[in-house]
This record gives sequence, structure tokens and C-alpha cells, in this order.
Amino acid sequence: MPDNAIKIWHQSFTVLENVSDYAVSLKQHLTKIARPGTELVMHGMHPNTYATVYPGKDIRYCSLQFLHSNQFFINGIKAQQEGYDAYAICTLPDPALRETRSVLNIPVLGYGETAMVLSSLFGRRFGILMFIEELIPLLEENVLRYGLSSKKAAIRYVGFGFNDVDFNNPQESIEKFIEAARRMIRDDGADVIIPGEAVLTMLLFSNGINRVDDVPVLDTLGSLIKMTETLVDLRRLSGIEASKKGYFQEQPPTERVLELLTFYGVNRFFDGK
Repeated sequence: MPDNAIKIWHQSFTVLENVSDYAVSLKQHLTKIARPGTELVMHGMHPNTYATVYPGKDIRYCSLQFLHSNQFFINGIKAQQEGYDAYAICTLPDPALRETRSVLNIPVLGYGETAMVLSSLFGRRFGILMFIEELIPLLEENVLRYGLSSKKAAIRYVGFGFNDVDFNNPQESIEKFIEAARRMIRDDGADVIIPGEAVLTMLLFSNGINRVDDVPVLDTLGSLIKMTETLVDLRRLSGIEASKKGYFQEQPPTERVLELLTFYGVNRFFDGK
């Protein structure tokens, strides 16, 4: 293997077995973005996680998303135990990002946080267009938590949902996205557009959409992978790791974390049960 080989645990909020065509397209896009020597291992949620194929019916509720976030926390621990170099949470709400980062030594990145931070390199104020309108309050809170309130133009519903996306006939969805983006640029002052969901990013970039007029559309998936590679490089070359100081970052003893996972009965996910 090359000296710069990296192994990344890529964690989706979907059950990838239920959306096989999307999983194949996602893998192709991520592989194209990643540099030679980067191994991207895609993971989805437990097959029995949702009552329907689409997780949006659950994650629109704060309480249910909180319960599902256990899998993100546990899979992060598994990633480090299994020798992965980094853990990438590939979903806009960044479930359990702060908590997972606090217990791991490897880099932990979130789709939403990475997109928001990187947007500042491409413009002054970002706008997010998304499928699940009910998640807007959570994203508003995340923007505040990340210290990016002055960078946010708006967060809005894109005008169509996950089930409306047809990769074989994408024009209607693309036109609706462009219309919503232009409205956000005109009315809210956005000068960078963040596609909220991975599916939306795939739709746009598989059809060559990376700008709306003079405004860039961020490849959120590509950004997540390139930033993950960069943080692994910095850890290896400069020894830089995430802060472990203070309530939100201090790392608890690993054995106590594992004891509590057993106590609460969620350790079964370590065995995929």
C-alpha cells in the first residue's frame, strides 16, 4: 500500500441495502473524489432501523433522531477499534458529532459542519437547500453551535423531496433546485449554495451542476472526503488532533464508555444484531 494510504469509515443515515442504486452511484462519486490510496468503506444504518425505506419519516422528529444517533456514536468507536484512520458522518444533521469526536482520537468529520465551514472559502454567506423542512430548526441550532451565524444567509426547503428524485429523468428536480437557489440568492443574499442531502448533491453533480449563475454550488460529498483526507494528513505529519479540554471535548475512559453501552443495551450494535 502507498505511504499515504488512508482508510475512511463513511457513515450514512440510510440503510444502504435498501437503496442499492443510490449506494452504487454514491460509491462511484466518492471514489472519483478521493485520491489514490484512499479506501472509502461505506456503512449504512442497521437493516432494521426504519419502518420505511426513507429515514426522513423518522429524523424529522427530534426524539427519534436522538435515538438513532446511538448508531453513529457506536460506529465511530468501531471505526477506531478496527483501525480506520478517520470517521466521516455523511448526513446534514451531524448526529452525535460532538459526542463521537470527544471519545475518539482519529479525526471525526460531519457533513453539515464541513460544508458550512468550507463555504466560507468560496463566499461570504451560505444558504442551505434541503428536503426535510422540519429539520430547519435543528440546522439553525447547529449553525449557532458552530459559530457561523454571521455566515448564514438562509436555510430553506428546496421544493421537492427524496422520493421525487429520478436520476433517469432529473430535469424537473434540477429546474426546481435552480429556481430555489436563485430565490435564495436574490432574497436572502446567499453567495454559496449548500445542497442539504447527499442525494441532492449526487443529483446535481452527476448532471454537471456546480454553479447557479455566478454562485458556486458546493460539492458537499467531495468536500467531506477531501477534508477528511487533510485532517488525517495533519495528524500524521504534524501530530494535530482534536482538543480534549473542557466539558464537550474531554475524553472519558474507554472502558467506562463500553460499560455504559452495555448497561444501556446498545452494545448489541457492535455485533450487528
